[in-house]
Amino acid sequence: MGVIALDCDDLFATWRNQARTLLGHGIDPADVTWAQGPIQDLLAQPTPLPEGPGPFRAKVPAALLTQLEQAARYRGEQRWNLLYEVLWRVAHGDRTAMLAGDRLGSELQRRIRQVSREAHHLHAFVRFVPLPETLAERLQLDLVAYHEPAHDILESASAHFADRLGRQRWLIATPQDGIRFDGQAFDYRRLCPDDWRQWAHNADDPGAELWRTYYRHTFNPARLNPDALRLHMPGRFWRHLPEGMLIPQLEGLARQGKQRDGQAIEVASQRGKKITRTG
Repeated sequence: MGVIALDCDDLFATWRNQARTLLGHGIDPADVTWAQGPIQDLLAQPTPLPEGPGPFRAKVPAALLTQLEQAARYRGEQRWNLLYEVLWRVAHGDRTAMLAGDRLGSELQRRIRQVSREAHHLHAFVRFVPLPETLAERLQLDLVAYHEPAHDILESASAHFADRLGRQRWLIATPQDGIRFDGQAFDYRRLCPDDWRQWAHNADDPGAELWRTYYRHTFNPARLNPDALRLHMPGRFWRHLPEGMLIPQLEGLARQGKQRDGQAIEVASQRGKKITRTG
């Protein structure tokens, strides 16, 4: 029997329809692939997707569909195949496939956690740049930002900024997609328009230098923990943060002995009693 090779265009709704048809016709997960590009098995012959709903009527818990949709935002190998394996097992009565103690369930839950963490990174590390009044009026935007998420979380996680920023008009561009808010409604694009990306990339932040000055003065070398820093602020985000260029420099100064002062260089150089780190 040939392998059914499918492409859902990385859309959960498309995958769900394909998976429903496969499930209805009893197509085992081993006989279907959503692999990108050529099928890995050179001896396999692509087989078309069956037509119609099929005789099998599966009932799955609503919680599973929610988990599958969350995990579908994860970018990685076997992105869609794993979801169908989980769906197949649960549809045939094995709900342990949803649980962290199961081999598949563990990977499913790991992907959900990674997606959730990436949404948190979006909320924490997006830096909006205010546009000059004349440009803001021309573009009908108040704030722009550029971000590089590891997973497809932009559309699902951006409502946070509408609540936080009120009726301000903003735009977030990424290498893949983009989203714009006009103060009332969202405009999400799976392929980010070039002009959106240019606006976000070229915006000049008038408060960046003030923020860098504040960051330098409040940096405490005595409390530096590079591993914890990178855990909570991955290095891939640094280049899009005003303070990002300062972090390696401040880390280097701390390693060169500034940790013993327990304070930033600018503070330590001021007149007054020097505070020396002890213990």
